[in-house]
Amino acid sequence: MYTKILYFAGFVSIAVAQFSYDNGHDVAFSSSHISRHDGHAELVGHGHHVDYHTHPKYTFEYKVEDHHTGDMKSQHESRDGDVVKGVYSLHQPDGSDRTVHYHGDHHTGFHADVKFDTHHIVPKHY
Repeated sequence: MYTKILYFAGFVSIAVAQFSYDNGHDVAFSSSHISRHDGHAELVGHGHHVDYHTHPKYTFEYKVEDHHTGDMKSQHESRDGDVVKGVYSLHQPDGSDRTVHYHGDHHTGFHADVKFDTHHIVPKHY
C-alpha cells in the first residue's frame, strides 16, 4: 500500500514540476540537418594498391536555443571538393554574440572573419 502511495506522489510531483517549468520559462530546442551529395566512385591507384575516391560534397547545419541556460549557437557549413565555406554564431556569457564566417581551400588555406556584436544589457529591478 505504501509503495502505491509513493508511486502516486512521485508521479504527481513530476507532473507539477513539468507543468510549472513549461509555463514559467522558455522551452529549449535544438535542430540539425545534413545532406550528402557524393558523386560516383572513381578508381584511383597505382600498381597493386587500388582505392576508390568520390568527390566530397555536403551541407550541414545545426542550431541550439536554450534561453533558460543561455546556450544559444548555430552553424552552417558546406563543402564541394576541396572548398569549405561556413558560418557559426554563439551567444557569449558577457551578452555579446560572436559570428565567424570562414572558408578554406587547397590553394589559399583557411581564412576566418570574426565579428562581435555587443548588446546593451539592462538589469531587471525587482
